[in-house]
Amino acid sequence: MKALFIGGTGTISSAITRQLAEGGCDLYLLNRGKSKEDLPEGVTLLQADINDEEHVAKLIVDHKFDVVADFIAFVPEQLERDYRLFNGKTKQFIFISSASAYQTPLSDYRISEGTPLSNPYWEYSRNKIACEEYLLKMYRDHGFPITIVRPSHTYDERSIPLGVHGSRGSWQVARRMLQNKPVIIHGDGTSLWTMTHNRDFAKGFIGLMGNIHAIGESVHITSDESVTWNQIYEIIADALGVKLNAIHVSSSFLAACSTEDYRGGLLGDKANTVVFDNSKLKRLVPNFVATTRLDQGIKETVAHILSHPELQTEDPEFDEWCDKVVKAIDNAVMSILT
Repeated sequence: MKALFIGGTGTISSAITRQLAEGGCDLYLLNRGKSKEDLPEGVTLLQADINDEEHVAKLIVDHKFDVVADFIAFVPEQLERDYRLFNGKTKQFIFISSASAYQTPLSDYRISEGTPLSNPYWEYSRNKIACEEYLLKMYRDHGFPITIVRPSHTYDERSIPLGVHGSRGSWQVARRMLQNKPVIIHGDGTSLWTMTHNRDFAKGFIGLMGNIHAIGESVHITSDESVTWNQIYEIIADALGVKLNAIHVSSSFLAACSTEDYRGGLLGDKANTVVFDNSKLKRLVPNFVATTRLDQGIKETVAHILSHPELQTEDPEFDEWCDKVVKAIDNAVMSILT
């Protein structure tokens, strides 16, 4: 199989790249920031900015692909560019959308690919919906061979998956745990959430590549395991070898008092209970099963981060904001009790 990935080195795509390289796929990555030395053996780098359409067209002029996948498209204009570049040059075009595009709030906590797409809380999700609508039109009107993939919360060894964190990543929350400082959990922590290790996601994704039954289809790829946010934070604390000191704060309050996009990331996504029905994926990829249990995956991630100081990015602004939120909640309680 000859495949081209636009991106290919992020959280979701890096595991796919590794697994395909190990399997002998003729894989090309098109991106700006990686040197050949950073890539698995056998992967061909096409170093370019995908937004430089003329340059990219010249790079691929002599190529045709079995699969092209765009991991870094977020708005319809980027898909319009992809259509111009790859129409007639690939047997399958895979767009990475988002499970946050599903109906919010949900009318049923069980999510299938038939769940409506609607998210008034998050522009990111609405843009993904618009991208899907454009590609479906190209498929219906012109036969462009699309497959739409919707990841949910996918993680790897480089970042601890969390609900509430700052713009610099998750390490500061782990640091607060290690210092026995209160750690914020949105809501009461009892809503269900699904996290998927990127190596499990990769198995499902690779099974869709070159799959004639996936053309024209939308498919989400997630684990079947659902856990509460309280369990998630307890798992992280246990992996760090500390006792969790949790404080529960309304998602609406967090969204109102932060410059982070918690309206989108919480109210439009993580504050809602989600349980995914993966039966469609399993019909398309009969051998798919997510085998990394969350506690196992997080232990691996925490161990990796603790052994790699370069991943321990501190976020003093977020830390200070957490302290202010905790103090405000404590003061509110005392003002009622006294």
